[in-house]
Amino acid sequence: MRPGTRPAPADVGPTTAPDPTPIAPAPPRDPDVSAPPAAPSPMKILRGIAVSPGVAIGPVLVLAPRGPRLTRRAIPASAVAAERRRLDRALESARIEAEAAEGDARSRLGPQYADILAAHVRMIADPSLRREAAARIERDRIAAEHAVFDVLDGYARRLERLGTAHLAARAADVRDIQRRILEQLTGQPPSPAPANAPVEPLLLLAEDLTPSEAAALDPGRVLGFATESGGRTSHTAIIAAALEIPAVVGLGRVLDEARDCRSAIIDGDEGLVVLDPDEATLSRYRRQAVERATRFAELASLADLPTETADGQRVHLLGNIEFPAEVDACRERGADGIGLFRTEFFYLGTDGPPGELQQAEAYAAVIRALEGRPVTIRTLDLGSDKAEPGRAQHVEPNPALGLRSLRRSLREPNTFRTQLRAILRAAAETGGDVRVMFPLVTTLDEFRQAKATLRDVAAELQAEGIPARADLPVGAMIEVPAAAIMSDLLAKEVDFFSIGTNDLTQYILAADRTNETVADLYTSADPAVIRLIDMVARAAGDAGIEVTVCGSIAGEPLYTMLLLGLGIHRLSTPPHQLPEVKRVIRAARSEEARALAREALRCGSAAEVLDLLQRALRRALPDDPALAGDDGA
Repeated sequence: MRPGTRPAPADVGPTTAPDPTPIAPAPPRDPDVSAPPAAPSPMKILRGIAVSPGVAIGPVLVLAPRGPRLTRRAIPASAVAAERRRLDRALESARIEAEAAEGDARSRLGPQYADILAAHVRMIADPSLRREAAARIERDRIAAEHAVFDVLDGYARRLERLGTAHLAARAADVRDIQRRILEQLTGQPPSPAPANAPVEPLLLLAEDLTPSEAAALDPGRVLGFATESGGRTSHTAIIAAALEIPAVVGLGRVLDEARDCRSAIIDGDEGLVVLDPDEATLSRYRRQAVERATRFAELASLADLPTETADGQRVHLLGNIEFPAEVDACRERGADGIGLFRTEFFYLGTDGPPGELQQAEAYAAVIRALEGRPVTIRTLDLGSDKAEPGRAQHVEPNPALGLRSLRRSLREPNTFRTQLRAILRAAAETGGDVRVMFPLVTTLDEFRQAKATLRDVAAELQAEGIPARADLPVGAMIEVPAAAIMSDLLAKEVDFFSIGTNDLTQYILAADRTNETVADLYTSADPAVIRLIDMVARAAGDAGIEVTVCGSIAGEPLYTMLLLGLGIHRLSTPPHQLPEVKRVIRAARSEEARALAREALRCGSAAEVLDLLQRALRRALPDDPALAGDDGA
């Protein structure tokens, strides 16, 4: 089963706990007729960050807080050489172990996830780690394990202090290799599950799971997991989604509350963990599970049907992908192509910039897999909350408004040109339908500069005798209000538009989409957002160019008819959202969608727009029990 295909929440089989020391739920008391029955624990609802969709229900295994059990040990000068030999042996053993974990991940998950663990292998084998640890052994006269702990703890703390969610998440990778090396030095193997650990399906609750621990979980036996730490961009979150294990991270300090918990619900769709759910809550989630399973089975039958409205209007439904392996999931769900191929994975999953050939091979693999269907490759969208490991970071007071995306690529021409060379080579090698898209375009001059660079790179390749395509369509992502306002002029110079509603919404409303304190202000249903989308769609229509919506609302069925009514007939969504959106498209009628859009453009608040869209969706899908209710007509 591929990412996004999870049919329903389910009670999965038993699991083997990962490396941390497990603490099983307390065993039931022996029967005692004279003892009063224990009062059930009150239900508690914890809110975190949803990172892998699905719902899991079952008993809980709380994993003890991890940490090296070290007693600081000084050594005499005569022992320094022996400690350095211990260090070398431990590093080599840890490297071999990490390589084995990488190989397992490559066979089970695919190369893009194995690359995360490959970075761990390189970090362990990095000569600078050995040099720094050896220097501490000699200078401070401490045992090898303390030297390793100090060096890697310093690395992790520096990453955490840089203040961005992405770099804080990378600190988890450092602590993962720290744990692996210390296990070799201390001889403390992972503790086995205690005898009283339950054997039925488990939910894992932990302070954190390292990427290698997450990769080692068996998705056929693990129900789901939740952690106190972590964020959306952590490698653990990425791996959880690949394994299709429902996961919630960033819960805060909750383990003490969970230790006596008998059962729980992990809701990876809403980012909730429910401890000791009451019967009403359990019944509701179980009922939703059955409904969801039925709906997924029905939706699977739509994959081979044409994507068109009930009155025959053709709509192009495309897939958003983060990793090359997701292409298969898009094809299985009947995607017409790839509307957004994010390319940051090359940089976020490694400890160094990828080479031209490495990128070209990955692009070519995706293009070939689509067999002539279009593939839109977005150039690097780094910066803000996405920063590659190993790079010296300039801490910006407001990174969302700082050096990111296309403006960063233009400031770093070598990196930009390497990527463009790779795209042009892959397009020439495969002969596929390839488009290039620049992210976060703000001004006409910026787009012109990027397009000129693309032309220069094509000429450079041809001069070197390397086959390259110089005729690729070039588009702009409309994510900045300035670009939307100037879209009539921009439309004369681009081959297509793609509207990124996530950034566009946050910039229009001045509400950070990652800041929970202003979450109530962030909504793409705001009339200002809808009016700018309409402006861009009209500019594209007048210029005769394609316009796609690839932001999150493209995958939300609630917005589908509105987008169709605004004249947008190309939607690009994550693979698992394709069937739901296709169902709405096939139920919609063009004139009704246009009338809905006209009415939405007259609304004065997001609440009015949402109410309008909900009523329209219920009318379009009257048999959907999840939408049951008065349509307000």
